[in-house]
Amino acid sequence: MKTLTTFTLGDLLLGVDVAAVQEVIRPQTMTPVPLAADAVGGLINLRGQVVTAVDLRRRLDLPPAEDQRPSMNVVVRTAGGAVSLLVDTIGDVVETDEADFEQPPETLAGRAREVVLGAYKLEGRLLLAIDVDRAVDVGTQVPA
Repeated sequence: MKTLTTFTLGDLLLGVDVAAVQEVIRPQTMTPVPLAADAVGGLINLRGQVVTAVDLRRRLDLPPAEDQRPSMNVVVRTAGGAVSLLVDTIGDVVETDEADFEQPPETLAGRAREVVLGAYKLEGRLLLAIDVDRAVDVGTQVPA
């Protein structure tokens, strides 16, 4: 049994291990970071702590959201400290069964394949489990 915190990016349902989640917060004012990797959305102030916000859409090479709603923040704990994952909407905490786990779908390509651990079959939907450490590893690539 694995417990995941879920969220969406467009029509994708994604989840991270609940043990890695520090908190889920509303949209925050973001300070841009010049010359940062493309996936860095900016910096947020989390009660006095400066936290890097990773735009998960950019990290996974997904198109920008059609609506202009501000992104929600899933703040996760990593070896390097807290990092915010910018997502479209927050879902529920879901308990999954390891028997329902499969390798990443063949249709998954590019950067998404690097980040997705696999998929859980839920009723009528796939829940893609992501690796937090890989998701926040945006490298040192400078945008073109």
